[in-house]
Amino acid sequence: MDLLKIYNTDMETNEFQEIKEFKKGAWINLVNPSENEIKRLCENISIQEDFIRYALDYEEKARIDQEEDDNTILFVVDVPIIEKGEESEVYTTMPLGMIVVRDDFFITVSLRKNKVIEDFEKRKIKNFQTYKKTRFIFQILYLNSSYYLNYLKQINKETEIAEYILKNSMKNKELLKLLSLEKGLVYFTTSLKSNELVMEKTLRGKIVKLYEEDEEILEDAITENRQAIEMSQIYRDILNGTMDAYASIISNNLNGVMKYLTSITIILAVPTMISSFWGMNVGLPLQNSPFGFIVMVAISILLTVGVSWWLKRRDMLD
Repeated sequence: MDLLKIYNTDMETNEFQEIKEFKKGAWINLVNPSENEIKRLCENISIQEDFIRYALDYEEKARIDQEEDDNTILFVVDVPIIEKGEESEVYTTMPLGMIVVRDDFFITVSLRKNKVIEDFEKRKIKNFQTYKKTRFIFQILYLNSSYYLNYLKQINKETEIAEYILKNSMKNKELLKLLSLEKGLVYFTTSLKSNELVMEKTLRGKIVKLYEEDEEILEDAITENRQAIEMSQIYRDILNGTMDAYASIISNNLNGVMKYLTSITIILAVPTMISSFWGMNVGLPLQNSPFGFIVMVAISILLTVGVSWWLKRRDMLD
């Protein structure tokens, strides 16, 4: 599998295609590259290896880094991804690096494939040219915010399905699913806020040259990102409330079961106690009577019914 791919949009024909050489105006996409791929790239386009490695750190936070000496700018943002878990899919985020190398190249670096970059590779984005680097960055930011919104809607649907199943039957699998979704919302909220800082800094500062028609894309991306932040916080609050409610229900159900079992134990203890008394090797009433057994059984039944009635009145047998 090729870990390094180079794409270029022809300035005359506007044709988008994959190429083999490092051509000015090209887009270079790296997905979990090897050491050889990193060295090959850095030697050919003269950039520091650190800029590539930053985006390959899973714990890297969204930020902007600028190298004044060689006029190279690094943008790191968090993109939403879905990972395969043991029981179900897990929503999380990973860093995506975007590197503007002078006015020559645009590089994207990620640990694994993601839908944001794949949409550009499959030419699903309108008005996309590899040589328009500022617009390219803003289009990635906008599409990234859109995917957050889509994934948040999926999380909300999965939450509703899990809640419906839990209403009919308390299953650990569904509770663990809700816990996983809650964790995903925490990742999303944190990443969205970090992404917002990067976009706001790009809009305010002179990080890259802002063109009027491209600035609107960035403003739309910021708007989408803020909407995603609001949605993630709302869904997170709802999910927290749901988890707390089900925790209370489970605890209440457990208390009810323990109360019922305790009542049954008390009821069964009554005939056991009476039979124990009349099983002693000492003189006892009715021990010589032919009706002694029947009388003892009748007393046991009456006492058992009485205790049951008393427990029922105290709501111990509901």
